[in-house]
Amino acid sequence: MEFPKIETADFKYPGTHTAVEYIYPELTAVCPQTGLPDYYILRIIYEPDKKLPELKSLKMYLVAYRNYGIWHEHLANKIMEDFKKAVEPKWVYIELYVNNRGGIYTSVRRFWSRERGDSVEEALKRGKEHPHLKI
Repeated sequence: MEFPKIETADFKYPGTHTAVEYIYPELTAVCPQTGLPDYYILRIIYEPDKKLPELKSLKMYLVAYRNYGIWHEHLANKIMEDFKKAVEPKWVYIELYVNNRGGIYTSVRRFWSRERGDSVEEALKRGKEHPHLKI
């Protein structure tokens, strides 16, 4: 399947250290095993270099997953790779919270930076508690 392109705009403050966070609580995809819908909350936190994602195109990119069969872990990694390719950030952190499926709460986290590449330690350090577990 071909996904919509994540369009970009110029970041006019490339010499700064700015952290940007997007939270998308309406992400859906399809379980490739059962064909049932999966529901997610997606967090993307990154430091822009020269580009910003145009948010409507980012939303259309994310909406395209609605009827796409994909495992949670693959979804987080595909979004990460597509975001990196389009935006070329200095670093990016993605956290995918999966709604309860079969009594199991799942969070998928990935951190990547230009300097060090992927870092499980950074991903775990930045992780937050699954929002559905707050009592």
